[in-house]
Amino acid sequence: MKINEFPEQEQPQPGKTHKMTPEPILIRDNYRGSGKLENKVALITGGDSGIGASAVLHFAKEGANIAMVYLEETKDAEAIQAEVEKMGRQCLLIKADLTHEDNCKNCIQACINAYGKLNIVVNNAAMQFPKDSISDITKDQLHKTFETNIYPYFYLSKAALDYLSPGDTIINTSSVTAYRGSEHLVDYASTKGAIVSFTRSLSAQLAAKNIRVNGVAPGPIWTPLIPASFDDVSDFGQDTPLGRAGQPSEVGPAYVFLASEDSSYITGQFIHVNGGEIIGG
Repeated sequence: MKINEFPEQEQPQPGKTHKMTPEPILIRDNYRGSGKLENKVALITGGDSGIGASAVLHFAKEGANIAMVYLEETKDAEAIQAEVEKMGRQCLLIKADLTHEDNCKNCIQACINAYGKLNIVVNNAAMQFPKDSISDITKDQLHKTFETNIYPYFYLSKAALDYLSPGDTIINTSSVTAYRGSEHLVDYASTKGAIVSFTRSLSAQLAAKNIRVNGVAPGPIWTPLIPASFDDVSDFGQDTPLGRAGQPSEVGPAYVFLASEDSSYITGQFIHVNGGEIIGG
């Protein structure tokens, strides 16, 4: 399917690299779909790499058609699109800067134009800029982090509500940092905390319509965002009870669960895929 472009004020996104050692595992070779999302349509942001790409591939394996939104890495997006098409599903590519509300509306409309419906929204795209002191976080960085990490969740969810029906779902990606904080990611963790509150509030608002709103709060997952953000990743994830970082393939199934009827009595909740760290809430 052709690429829809809504870039406007496009800027490079941290975390996008073509080579990682080792390469992240997006989906296990032995993962077998069982039609949990058969003929559903899912719009997934940040779908060209990492956790977003894992969600794309798992959803396709379960029978969904995909509208994948990404910022700039067309080569990576096309590689994921090709994998989806190998599974016999469709994958619409949408290149967009989601910090603009009009672009978010256009993304939803492009999905509707292509598929005629929308059942699942996965808000996932994010960026981070580690700083050791709050004094080093500039006004521009603070604004950019919030503008990228939480505003689009509002914009896309709001635009999607014109098309979502009872039984449909919104899934938001937060982080373990929302619950325990992060001394190096004060602004990023703050946006992830906002996502938790947004999810809980919107779930209460939409419960009467039987539109469920849940989230996933990953811990240290080996994605392109990590080596692009930190100079030393040699011990990344080793302080978890499992003693290692997780793979995107270990997060993707959580999104499948929250998108499917298996979670029909769950709303306003988060799944903590974090290697064993005990988190309240």
